[in-house]
Amino acid sequence: MKIFSKALIGTLMLATTLPVAAVPAFAQSRGEVNRSERQLTREQRQLQVQRQQLQDARRTGDRRDVRDERRDVRDQRRDVQEARREYRQDLRDYQQYRGANRQAFRGPAFNANFRYQQFRPGARIGQNFYGQRYVVNNYRNYRLPTPGARQAWVRHYNDMLLVNTRSGTVMRVIPNFYW
Repeated sequence: MKIFSKALIGTLMLATTLPVAAVPAFAQSRGEVNRSERQLTREQRQLQVQRQQLQDARRTGDRRDVRDERRDVRDQRRDVQEARREYRQDLRDYQQYRGANRQAFRGPAFNANFRYQQFRPGARIGQNFYGQRYVVNNYRNYRLPTPGARQAWVRHYNDMLLVNTRSGTVMRVIPNFYW
């Protein structure tokens, strides 16, 4: 009876741990990568402020002020390093997801009445580039962030453009989005 109960307990423990281990990690969406990038930028700005405060403490403060500011700069540097690590990991996860799910990013044949042109954010484009025919309405399937008011995700050959539909300004470019 004792051996049977140990075997039963072992089987139950194994059964409860296996499904958890078999579940794959969720891939990062493009929006999460962007949030991670914004966090990194914020941390870098704070580091610049901390360095400026250290310079001010060296100029006008006593030893204790300088020591406190040095500690703050050191802590902020660690925060920046951690934010960089998180950003790289999120980007790696997103790229692995795209590589593993190539079919999700395979678009239909792109036939346009204009030649390919590489756009950059801030460029103004004509309405024929972001006509209804080229607008991507299922952006959630591609894990793209939700466009803002009067904005639309537009396919331009293999690139994905976020366009302000009122002015024709390119807000964001994701090159080689489609395979």
